[in-house]
Amino acid sequence: MSSVPLPSSRPALGLIGLGAFGRLIAGPLARHFPVLAHDPTASDDSGIEGVRLTSLAEAATCPIVVLATPVAALPEVVAAIRPYLRPGVLVLDVGSVKVVPADVMRRGLPAHAAIVATHPLFGPQSAQDGLRGCRIAVCEVRGDRSRRVAAFLRSALSLDVILTTPEAHDRDAAASQGLTHLIARAMLAMEPLPTRMTTRSFDLLMQAVEMVRHDAPEVYDAIARANPYAEEVRRRFVAQATRLTTDPVQERDRAA
Repeated sequence: MSSVPLPSSRPALGLIGLGAFGRLIAGPLARHFPVLAHDPTASDDSGIEGVRLTSLAEAATCPIVVLATPVAALPEVVAAIRPYLRPGVLVLDVGSVKVVPADVMRRGLPAHAAIVATHPLFGPQSAQDGLRGCRIAVCEVRGDRSRRVAAFLRSALSLDVILTTPEAHDRDAAASQGLTHLIARAMLAMEPLPTRMTTRSFDLLMQAVEMVRHDAPEVYDAIARANPYAEEVRRRFVAQATRLTTDPVQERDRAA
């Protein structure tokens, strides 16, 4: 690992996790911060300009620390970085759900750490043409730093920022994200599906399927199980689908 000194004019950013999403955001962040990244599975060279691989301890001592790890791994990661976090540090996560990560960070991080929970509503597929205009949810957890984070995300990364709470986020995401992934996984399990004899609406549905096809299993696991509102949304969806299947005449009359 390189020991090249960091420029002193800009605060360093520690990025914990260089999976598909960590690599997606590492480049854009490196245009604004010296990025020190840690991932035990990464090679000695990140291959991303402005990003230097380092130890967990060094990454965690940065003034800003971004946790780009699976939601299920967050308690372990929080416990590992806790001893190295300096007073005034800002810690952010990028998980697909927010109630559970917010609680894990609030309980596990020291009181001197400001905490902002975020959910980038995009991934490698949906942001393949760049981050401009992509949406991101930002939730204050501790320390009154969320509006400064939101201002940076808007001005520097051109993101569409939604200021919300972990609870409000998860209520909405249980439907907007949970149903998308549920339907997509069901359709993937039904392949092969038609590719020529299709309608425009079917093509659009398949575009949505393609956007989540290569998501890591941990993403769906978090969306389906770590969101406290997801089970009720799934139950309602299945009930409606069953009703349409078992009594189509009644549903036709109701629609009329």
